[in-house]
Amino acid sequence: MDASRFVGTEPLAADSKIDVARLHAYLKANIDGCEGKLSVERFRGGQSNPTMLLSFDGKRKLVLRKKPDGKLLPSAHAVDREFRVISALRDSDVPVAGARLLCDDDSIVGAMFYVMDFVEGRSFWAPALPEQSPAERKAIYIEMNRVAAALHTTDYKAAGLEDFGRPGDYVARQVARWSKQYRASETETIEAMDRLIDWLPDNIPPETRTSLIHGDFRIDNMIFHATEARVLAVVDWELSTLGEPMADFAYHMLTWRLPNQPYRGLGDLDIGVLGIPDERSYRDAYLKATGQDGVSDRHWYAYLAYSLFRVSGIRQGIMKRVVDGNAASAHAREAGALARPVAEFGWHYAELAMKS
Repeated sequence: MDASRFVGTEPLAADSKIDVARLHAYLKANIDGCEGKLSVERFRGGQSNPTMLLSFDGKRKLVLRKKPDGKLLPSAHAVDREFRVISALRDSDVPVAGARLLCDDDSIVGAMFYVMDFVEGRSFWAPALPEQSPAERKAIYIEMNRVAAALHTTDYKAAGLEDFGRPGDYVARQVARWSKQYRASETETIEAMDRLIDWLPDNIPPETRTSLIHGDFRIDNMIFHATEARVLAVVDWELSTLGEPMADFAYHMLTWRLPNQPYRGLGDLDIGVLGIPDERSYRDAYLKATGQDGVSDRHWYAYLAYSLFRVSGIRQGIMKRVVDGNAASAHAREAGALARPVAEFGWHYAELAMKS
């Protein structure tokens, strides 16, 4: 898969509902420094909330993130939650882009949106980091691990996020939610997904703690410093909530399990040669940094099965939007088509859990 298709920006689609003049007038009235000619371009990639680069005379830049147009699944695409969490984390140890405003007036760009600062830096699409040296790869992964630990040890109550989710039974509630979402967006029968929906409720690991979780914590949702192995901002907080941090971390570590193609994973690569920490040492470093106990093989496989079940549900939602004609990306069909193989991966780890 050509990674170049997923970086940079592209012009708005010809049928875009965004009225640039109306948007510019709104921004000038609500954010200082938005004078000058406004140009709006869309970031390539991403299958959920459309994200735009706003440039003023080619100088000042902001980022706009909106709900997709058209009919949406209940509780999906909650850009207001994204805005709230990055606002709350502004002064924390978790790097985020500065939040500027939230707009719930659909007449401006066709749907609810928020505006945040543009963070200049590097975005890595491929976890194998083909352009970096082994030493650079190791440093980048150590930094990702540090940020994951910072997120999961953040005092969410002090940050004003005590009511950002419901403590307790997080995975069970997520299984119920994504089962419902999956059924609402089902376009074909996927036997592995049906099995996971039946198996997961009785095989969820016991919950150990509650923390703020990202929900989609992976390398391409981070912006790194231009020359240093330092995260400047974690982005795409749509799935963030309060929940079980080990489930969030297991999702992050799917990268070590999935193959390079078509999932951009590390599972079939020699990570020792690449300089990337192996799964066990990476997980142990995180557990030590967060003060968590070890996790049994049975529970780890169950977390992986749950994570893949959730990914399959998300992919199925993408395919439903393709069928309905309101997909957020030109590459949505190929992304949605992965719902079946991802569910089959999930059932594989459920089987491993049962054997452990």
